Amino acid sequence: MNVSAKTIVVGNFKGGVGKTKVAVMASWELSHEMNKKVLLIDMDPQANATTLIARSSGITEIPSSIFEGFEKGDLSDIVMSVNDNLDLIPAAVSFKNLPKFLYGRFKEDLDQVSYLNKLLEPLKDKYDYIFIDVPPTISDYSDNAMMAADYVLIILQAQELSLEGAETYISYLQFMIDEYDAYIQVAGVLPVLLRPGGRVDHATVERAKELFGDDNVFENYVKHLERLKAWDITGITYKDHHDKKAHQLFQDVVAEMLEKIEHFEGGEPASD
Repeated sequence: MNVSAKTIVVGNFKGGVGKTKVAVMASWELSHEMNKKVLLIDMDPQANATTLIARSSGITEIPSSIFEGFEKGDLSDIVMSVNDNLDLIPAAVSFKNLPKFLYGRFKEDLDQVSYLNKLLEPLKDKYDYIFIDVPPTISDYSDNAMMAADYVLIILQAQELSLEGAETYISYLQFMIDEYDAYIQVAGVLPVLLRPGGRVDHATVERAKELFGDDNVFENYVKHLERLKAWDITGITYKDHHDKKAHQLFQDVVAEMLEKIEHFEGGEPASD
């Protein structure tokens, strides 16, 4: 068990690029297959991460959500146990009121953007990893996630607008560092391919390597798999070789992410 959890926000300022699926599956594989204690925080009022975890785990009732924790100033009672290694802080549509709440509770900008970080401090020594799923917007949600996180995993769907979203994300990250002394590093850029063998997909990935550097772009891609779409309906399953292939894909992604973080913290380059 780590002294303090490594906290990772999964981000891009373009919607529909697969952020939520990556946040859920990284949490799932780390807890199920790698025996790590993981907390997944759903900060999106649409609550897609919450829905997928609940559907996959047979959870039929969610008694409270992250907004109640924000209002009480304590997230500990909101944490739901999914299994022995995975916990969830669920979201609900009520969390759309976060901006109004923060502006009413705090006068100073720094207090507004640092509230999640403050609430997470008592929980960090209970986990190895904490993942935060946020809406794809420059907002109080992303500001709070950035201030609370050690790393950002940037999702790059292989299309031009997603590349621009990733660039904007890094620019805004720098703004948060300059404006609020945020201490957050880029764990890497993870390509999500739209279709197998697509030329545009691979051209976009090559452009990303030019922009962000070869070492920062993952070698393992989240490939277009029909099974990932099916899981949105059925929940995460282990029925056949298609399931096995999808799980292995995310295990490889997570292993590479941990390797990048380890190299970063050890002061070593990710590759020669």
